Amino acid sequence: MLTRNRTAGFAIALATFALDRGIKAWVAGPLGLPDLGSIYITSFFNLRWTQNLGVSLGLFSASSSEGRLALLLMTGLIGLGVFVWMLREKAMGELTALALVLGGALGNIYDRFMRGYVIDYADLHFGEWRPFLIFNLADVAISLGVLILLARSLFSREKPASGMQSPSETV
Repeated sequence: MLTRNRTAGFAIALATFALDRGIKAWVAGPLGLPDLGSIYITSFFNLRWTQNLGVSLGLFSASSSEGRLALLLMTGLIGLGVFVWMLREKAMGELTALALVLGGALGNIYDRFMRGYVIDYADLHFGEWRPFLIFNLADVAISLGVLILLARSLFSREKPASGMQSPSETV
């Protein structure tokens, strides 16, 4: 059943996906980043064309068609799992985080399906040191969503009902 919170969550996922697609289309098309290779923006941030054959941070790089299919299936299953989780979740905080993960995952899955690689373009660096590999908006959304889920899990635990003992008090 689609509640108001779930509908808002799916709208956030759709907006995240659309924004990611729009930026990637602009970077790959009118901006011409594939031909330019790199565009200087500031002393610590450039746009740099990268075709990522792997998943997060370039891990599990797949150069064969079988490897790309396996990555596509794996990320698709993860996306499906997040979608099902959203159908079961009620809290807006978790739905927002899951929506960011789903929207970002769909953006990268779309690239992988249509191109065989994910378009990465954001190059954050301090001199030669790069705290991250080159990334995209979908990666940022996924990372932010996971961080929100972790923070909410760690800092917003349910309090035991009054009169009930917590597990640590039963010893």
